[in-house]
Amino acid sequence: MTRFLHTMIRVSDPEATIRFFELIGLRETRRMESEKGRFTLIYLAADEDFEAALAHRAPEVELTWNWDPEDYRGGRNFGHLAFQVADIYAVCARLMAAGVPINRPPRDGHMAFVRTPDGISVEFLQKGTPLAPAEPWASMPNTGSW
Repeated sequence: MTRFLHTMIRVSDPEATIRFFELIGLRETRRMESEKGRFTLIYLAADEDFEAALAHRAPEVELTWNWDPEDYRGGRNFGHLAFQVADIYAVCARLMAAGVPINRPPRDGHMAFVRTPDGISVEFLQKGTPLAPAEPWASMPNTGSW
């Protein structure tokens, strides 16, 4: 079981970006600020998906605003695709067996990152509660960027 959750993009002007997406029928579903991480996450959903997004947090567009200015070049502003999976360990094992590097292993039983052949970052989130830590994931280091 795999379920699409959101696509994340980094933005330099969140209010201008929200106004843009409102022009094409998206509305804000939720917002989270991290004083420690110095960022704000703003989630938007299309009109036809709005109620589903409120109930299930999907499908959405995630706007990430990093409070410290950053020049986004070379696609850095596009973050990742996110999918909810029934068994994060099984998904990562299947990918690894096919030769796909696990850039951020699911050490916490909850989250992992890989990259597509074209370098697009893909996040996997465990459905429900995180799985208990297990090897080889618990001691596997990060590789590359994600």
